[in-house]
Amino acid sequence: MTPLQSLVASGTKVWLDSIDPDEITRNRANGATGATSNPIIVSDLIKTGRFDDQIVKLIQQGLEDEPLAWQLTDSLVRHAQEVFLPVWESTKGNDGYVSFELDPILEDVNLNLPVAERTKRYIELGKKWAAGHKNRMIKVPATPGGLGALEELCAAGVTLNVTLIFSDKQYMAARDAVWRGAQRRSTTAGLKSVYSIFVSRLDVYTEKHVPTLTPAAQGMVGIVNAKRIWQMNRDFWADKKLPLHQEMIFASTGTKKPSDPPTKYVEAFAGSDIETNPPATNQAVQESGKTFTRQVDKLPPADVLADIDKKVDMDHLEKVLMEEGLKKFADPQHALLKLIAKKRAELQVAAGR
Repeated sequence: MTPLQSLVASGTKVWLDSIDPDEITRNRANGATGATSNPIIVSDLIKTGRFDDQIVKLIQQGLEDEPLAWQLTDSLVRHAQEVFLPVWESTKGNDGYVSFELDPILEDVNLNLPVAERTKRYIELGKKWAAGHKNRMIKVPATPGGLGALEELCAAGVTLNVTLIFSDKQYMAARDAVWRGAQRRSTTAGLKSVYSIFVSRLDVYTEKHVPTLTPAAQGMVGIVNAKRIWQMNRDFWADKKLPLHQEMIFASTGTKKPSDPPTKYVEAFAGSDIETNPPATNQAVQESGKTFTRQVDKLPPADVLADIDKKVDMDHLEKVLMEEGLKKFADPQHALLKLIAKKRAELQVAAGR
């Protein structure tokens, strides 16, 4: 059994944090059962030049930069969905999904759209990009505008991945909105929702903002926070009698600190729910030689928890990380559009030669 296979055997669903067709094929063979998309991933794929022919065809269809970006994203996500559709079918809708992120520019602070307008656009876009897809999840951020859209989207039958969650407050607001929407459906039999809790960014935050944490506690806040929310999620759904699992996604599982082993977060959450790992992290897992066992329900010693609870102001943490997160959310979409404009000029010059 390979290390990745042992991670899957422990109870973890491994979803690839990429929609690169080559990586999808490779990771599916190693046990990955889903994937997720974002503008950075799409930009990185465009930069390889492997999709130039496809971009040329879209240009020839008369598409401007923004619709071109969305058509290309849709095409890549569709390909990944085809690869994972057999998983979706064999698990009767419990696994095998690919996440499609709605327009991050809605959260651009410079745009300063009213919350109600953002909510309206998330509902429109969520319904549009979900239509006709069995194993596509619509990714909505846990911002005021995004949270406001969840009940309506869920009531309309959209499968949701709520992203950009840092705190239990955000998680509870998202979960409660989804559950309200679910109860408006004619049946909850097909209800599937996931909640993406970001991990490594919390430890970057505490190194800078909470340097007084003990050595045993420093670097553990992301893990402790995510495990506590994981338990809250299990407790909430336990009595709802749903055929499909409503799960946590442990996101941002790549380590940011060079001295940390690359499998630090992967190992910590082994045993349940979903990990979205970047290709490099999955490669590090495979090369680690480790056998992964269930750790998701194991917390550090009481003194470590007490130190974290005493010193970490979660409200401030959420505020800082959301501000940073929104910038990291909107900027890559702007960068993707700039890249497409540049690529358009290059391809048209090449065609004119």
